[in-house]
Amino acid sequence: MVVQGDLSGADVDRIFRALADATRRDIVRRTLTDSASVSQLAAAYEMSFAAVQKHIAVLEEAGLVTKTPRGRERVVQGEPERIRRAQRLLATYEDIWRGRVSRLDALLDDMKE
Repeated sequence: MVVQGDLSGADVDRIFRALADATRRDIVRRTLTDSASVSQLAAAYEMSFAAVQKHIAVLEEAGLVTKTPRGRERVVQGEPERIRRAQRLLATYEDIWRGRVSRLDALLDDMKE
């Protein structure tokens, strides 16, 4: 059973691939509460500016952040609604697995009797 809610299969793949990296998760965390310029974000990591830009591009492609011009800077802002959609998907999967575990528990209890 494939449950994706209002996300396409490609959306789900992009979101979880993007969140599989610790730096990208940290960028999302930082930008959900307040926007930050690419330069500000890059200063927080021990990697090149270009590497941080690539991480931001992956997050942008997944819809987890947006990058908008503000003067000479590019400002990154997290997209909380996209995170909520992924969270709803995970909650659906959790419900499915909890149901399966409950059925397995019931089967094992029946076998004991």
